Amino acid sequence: YGVSVESIDGGDPLELTYMTAFPGREIHRGEIGRALNALIEQAEADEWDPVRVEGTVVRSPGDVLGTWRAEAEWFEALASYEISETEFSARVLDTVSHETGAGDGDDDRSEPDAEADR
Repeated sequence: YGVSVESIDGGDPLELTYMTAFPGREIHRGEIGRALNALIEQAEADEWDPVRVEGTVVRSPGDVLGTWRAEAEWFEALASYEISETEFSARVLDTVSHETGAGDGDDDRSEPDAEADR
């Protein structure tokens, strides 16, 4: 699915750590989408029961870029068409947190990302 998984703990919450291919100052939104799409496909195939997902993005082992999360209820609402894919993505992106010192203080997460909404 296009992400380099470092570790995954399939409990509740599911803890996913992956190494970014874009080790800049901010988490790459497309990678979050790829990780979540893999889980959504598993849920649609009845191969995974949604639980809270806690994503940790690393630049290299031990060098955390940031974190994000997706609530089980969001997966369920998406599957039952109560929310759109865009709303699901927006909820997840609202949870993105960058590790202190990872950036230069500029935070443009509130700017729309047309690519992420496609």
